[in-house]
Amino acid sequence: MYRAIRRNKVNSVLIIVLFLAIIGGLGWLAAAIYNSWAIVVWVVVFAVGYALIQYFAAGRQAIAMSGAQRVFESDNPRLYRIVENLCITTGTPMPEVYIVNDPAPNAFATGRDPQHAKVAATTGLLDIMTDAELEGVMAHELGHVRNYDIRVSMIVYGLVVAVGMIADVLMRIAFFSRSNNSNPVVLVFGLVAMIVAPIVASLVQLAVSRQREYLADATGALTTRHPEALASALHKLNEYGRPLQKQQSSMAHLWIADPLKPGLAARLFATHPPIPDRIRRLLDMGDKF
Repeated sequence: MYRAIRRNKVNSVLIIVLFLAIIGGLGWLAAAIYNSWAIVVWVVVFAVGYALIQYFAAGRQAIAMSGAQRVFESDNPRLYRIVENLCITTGTPMPEVYIVNDPAPNAFATGRDPQHAKVAATTGLLDIMTDAELEGVMAHELGHVRNYDIRVSMIVYGLVVAVGMIADVLMRIAFFSRSNNSNPVVLVFGLVAMIVAPIVASLVQLAVSRQREYLADATGALTTRHPEALASALHKLNEYGRPLQKQQSSMAHLWIADPLKPGLAARLFATHPPIPDRIRRLLDMGDKF
């Protein structure tokens, strides 16, 4: 169990290092094309600045985009007490609790750290889950909080958007600048890299998301000591899952199950590992308790 958690943490760090290398490489290519190494500094500063903005603002943005409404113990005692008991068990600060009025069963966590965390569940999730299964789902979401996955997700999302914006600006400059005297081979190679970089960055974001899902599953199972309950909940999500009424691709990686409509593109660029694979890992963990 602890080996699985450690392995996923290491993998996530390596993926983020690769992501930062993409940004640095993009800046280096731009500097070579425009004969100005100050561009490297500009690219890095812009990317980090945008990530910081996302770091502080993205939590509230996710809540607003999902249409979630904050609830207290008097509004929904069942959900609130399950989250509260899990926080007491793990010593985690009590997050704000939200409910999304949507028949699609799902849940997510957001916020920049455990002191500013928010967890949300849909009405569809509350309808089909037993108490043990709901506890497993919320332990998974609190696992994201405890592992600082919500911070990693927000920063990576901000960097992905920054890479796309930087690549777009540099390509426009390359096409419309008449004073560019760079080597044509370097220019072509740089333009190709600027087109490919946002795609690669998105794939890195997806890899981070998948690794953190495995890690949250392991952390949630360790918290409840009942991995079979989370496995059962994931099975229900796989069987009864449906697209959310308010789909937001930019926050798809936050949900416990992929909220987007299925299709070829969704499978190729999935934000989540396959649910059967997650269930198999959880059941394997159950044998080790």
